[in-house]
Amino acid sequence: MATVVVVAPHPDDETLGCGGTLLRHKRNGDDVHWLIVTHVSEASGYSLERVQTRNQEIERVAARYAFDSTTNLQFAPASLDRIPMGELVNRISFVFRELHPEIVYLPYAGDAHTDHSFVSDAVLACTKWFRYPEVRRVLAYETLSETDFGIRPDRNGFRPNVFVDISEFLDDKIEVMKIYQSELGSFPFPRSEEAIFSLAKVRGAASGFKAAEAFMLLRESV
Repeated sequence: MATVVVVAPHPDDETLGCGGTLLRHKRNGDDVHWLIVTHVSEASGYSLERVQTRNQEIERVAARYAFDSTTNLQFAPASLDRIPMGELVNRISFVFRELHPEIVYLPYAGDAHTDHSFVSDAVLACTKWFRYPEVRRVLAYETLSETDFGIRPDRNGFRPNVFVDISEFLDDKIEVMKIYQSELGSFPFPRSEEAIFSLAKVRGAASGFKAAEAFMLLRESV
């Protein structure tokens, strides 16, 4: 049994990036923890109704995955580039020192959304072996509408080298994503049922599974 932490810059990133893999971890008896970095609030310009809806979505999603814990750092969305990196690292570090994760999932650093890139850098700072010796495996996930739009000439792009069979969990992943109704749209919108299904099939075709999620292995200690 392993302790797993998935770090999501925004609620829904965990499902888009590795929802099937998280369900597989739970089926295998692993402890799985959800760390959310940002959250909508009235102070950051969202209506009370929107805040309440998002809180309900988080509760429902956590229940569907049967997460062992959910932590929300509640930074304002689209604002992490204005937060001192040291503060972000310290907040994430506190959670890691409480949970002692062995496997960490984080967003790809080259994603188009700056929140994703800042979270990626902060999480990587919390996986150094001499400060966090329990961390044995660090994987970056891809996020529809962010990873595929992260076109930067100074990066090689998302080049997966780990594929996880989610054939048994693809339908459940899509059902969880439906909880985030305001985030879903009609195809060809990237965050759509058809796009999620199609990406899983493409990743499956690349790895010999009926459906898969793809990751970049950033570090592994065995």
